[in-house]
Amino acid sequence: MDQSLFTEVQAWIRDDPDPHTSAELQSLLDSGDETSLKKYFNGFLQFGTAGLRGPIGPGPSCMNRAVVGRTAAGIVTYMRKRGMTKVVIGRDARYGSEDYTFETAEIMSGAGMDVYILPRPLPTPVLAFAISYAQCDIGIMVTASHNPPQDNGYKVYVGPTADGINYASSQIISPTDGFMAADIDAVKSLKAQPRGKNWTALGEEVITEYVKRTSALAPRPGDIKIVYTAMHGVGTETVQRVFNHAGFATLLLVDEQCTPDPDFPTVAFPNPEEPGAIDLALKKARDFGADLVIANDPDADRCAVAINDPQVGWRMLRGDELGIVFGEWIARSKPTGTFGNSIVSSSALRKICGHYGITFEEVLTGFKWLAKIENLSFGYEEAIGYAVDSENVNDKDGISAAIFIAQIAMDLKREGLTISDLLDEVWARHGFHGTEQISIRVSDISAITRLLAGLRQNPPAEIAGRAVESIDDLAAPTNGLPPTDGLRIWLAGGIRVIVRPSGTEAKMKCYIEVVTSTSEESQKLLDQIRQPLKELLS
Repeated sequence: MDQSLFTEVQAWIRDDPDPHTSAELQSLLDSGDETSLKKYFNGFLQFGTAGLRGPIGPGPSCMNRAVVGRTAAGIVTYMRKRGMTKVVIGRDARYGSEDYTFETAEIMSGAGMDVYILPRPLPTPVLAFAISYAQCDIGIMVTASHNPPQDNGYKVYVGPTADGINYASSQIISPTDGFMAADIDAVKSLKAQPRGKNWTALGEEVITEYVKRTSALAPRPGDIKIVYTAMHGVGTETVQRVFNHAGFATLLLVDEQCTPDPDFPTVAFPNPEEPGAIDLALKKARDFGADLVIANDPDADRCAVAINDPQVGWRMLRGDELGIVFGEWIARSKPTGTFGNSIVSSSALRKICGHYGITFEEVLTGFKWLAKIENLSFGYEEAIGYAVDSENVNDKDGISAAIFIAQIAMDLKREGLTISDLLDEVWARHGFHGTEQISIRVSDISAITRLLAGLRQNPPAEIAGRAVESIDDLAAPTNGLPPTDGLRIWLAGGIRVIVRPSGTEAKMKCYIEVVTSTSEESQKLLDQIRQPLKELLS
């Protein structure tokens, strides 16, 4: 075995606070399994995308107590440099989430920080709310959101300001993530860090206050019948409390998915967007004659909605469609503040804002950018993330989105209308905006880097018989946005294609938008270019 690797593994084992992961590494060392050890010692788990995210396992390249403890120690250094003293920690119900929560609490308590912990596994929006509620400097949510069961993560928030940025209790961005990463990298020994047990478990009052404020988004409850699934995550309890407090009828739960289960047994991937993920919810909706289906991802910061479309029957709304419903509704009733969406989202929200005379901003992909928009009244990203109540949660919130869409559906029902009718009204005004996302999973993330490099060096002249009219390299932007890895390709006919790596998974993502007169024309166009794009990206 390579001697430097052998020495590195031995040093890590001696510093690892978890007897299970240290024993696993020792067994690999004893058996001479250099291949596995190289996988686990392929650099420290990258700190980005608002924190950490990766597979659970031993060594510096995975999520484990040793990595989390060093990360917490690095964040302590960051906090001390800026006079920060208070941190609140939340967690979901994934494997490792409780261990990582208390690993963080011990390190931060030992460093003399005022540490607060949410009382049990709860949705990410509750943690985001608790930062402001408890007036904390830093918020940490232990979650991998909608990633596969073998993953976990560590989402970091700053509030209200740091590094010259008005964070207003939102996810970190550059340069803060770089400062934290450097401080984490400087931690050479976890065992050298003092540990403490002096923290405060927040009581029910923080959850009660979140429920009270969120339920206020629905002041006109009614008899609408709603099926709800938490996708084996932590959303059920809080969502039920919000709907009950607002006065809506009891939700019809998808029993198989309503209780937290880190194995996510009924879905291939615990993401409502994945094919088949909401099939159980759709079946229940048909069986019970429901008006609406609402699904959260496992940490309940995202919201998906399915409707009984008069043309095709039950179907899930695309993330852009739900964003357009929210945007149109809020624009009609509250035309103040600024609206925004991410660059990969539909261009329809910009047109809605133009129609109503509302300020609009476009930002990079990721809610950490949307949350920085000054006076944000509504923001969304097509990956089913929505901020309809940024005054209370300056982040995407799948629970406030759930109660808000319920109120919209109820108000429309009273008028004899449906969500489909509302969308048709928007399409009649601005044209039908057809959008689609293509995701290609890869085993080696470097394959995406090579593909994008190839497209930059040898850009295609045409795709699906349509001329490539221009290409915007998002890594060298000219519109004032920060640089990001990706390309925006414009095809003849006003077709927009954006290609970028996923920020949370080993995926290449491709976003298509076509604007036509009818949905049929849109579908025809999408059908024409889908397969050629897949071939180009594979």
